[in-house]
Amino acid sequence: MVSKNIKNALLLAVVVGTLLNTINSYDVIWERNFTFRNVLKIVLTYITPFCVSLYSSTQATKSIPSSSNKNPVS
Repeated sequence: MVSKNIKNALLLAVVVGTLLNTINSYDVIWERNFTFRNVLKIVLTYITPFCVSLYSSTQATKSIPSSSNKNPVS
């Protein structure tokens, strides 16, 4: 995995995860009602966009041919 893909996935996970947690778990965060189940939901809300972004970016990187494999056009 390329470190650029990991950095982009982390950034996306922070942004999307924060937005989704704000929408879905604002009452838990506001009232500080942190049970194991609520914390697990919050953590998974960050992990899911990270995994999806990292998977899609690595698949996209694999599908792009490297410049050394290109045949010159005459």
